[in-house]
Amino acid sequence: MQKISINTNEMEWEDARAYPSGAKMKVLSDGSDVAPRTILLKLPPDWRMESHSHIYTEQHYVLEGEYESENKTFSAGSFRVIPKEMDHGPFYSKGGALILVSWCELHK
Repeated sequence: MQKISINTNEMEWEDARAYPSGAKMKVLSDGSDVAPRTILLKLPPDWRMESHSHIYTEQHYVLEGEYESENKTFSAGSFRVIPKEMDHGPFYSKGGALILVSWCELHK
C-alpha cells in the first residue's frame, strides 16, 4: 500500500463536469485499492442538482456553508452516508458550500 499526501492549497479548482454548471472540484483521489474516490466539491450560491443515485456508497462532510436535500439542511460539520443505489436529492445551496465527497464500496 502507498501513502497519499497532497496539499489542496497547491491545487487549482477545475470544473466539476459531472455536476450542474458552476460547481468546481479538486480531485484528492481517483479511487483505487489505496483510497476511495474523494473530491473537494465547491458549490456556488443558488446551485441546484436533481435527484440521482450511485453504484457506490457516497459520503459527504460539509466543511463550509450549507446545502438542502430531502427537506433537511446540512451545514458545516454535517456528515452523511448515502448507501449505494439509494436515490438522493434534489440538492440546493443558497449561499454555496464546500463539501468533502467520497465514494466507496462498504463491506459487511
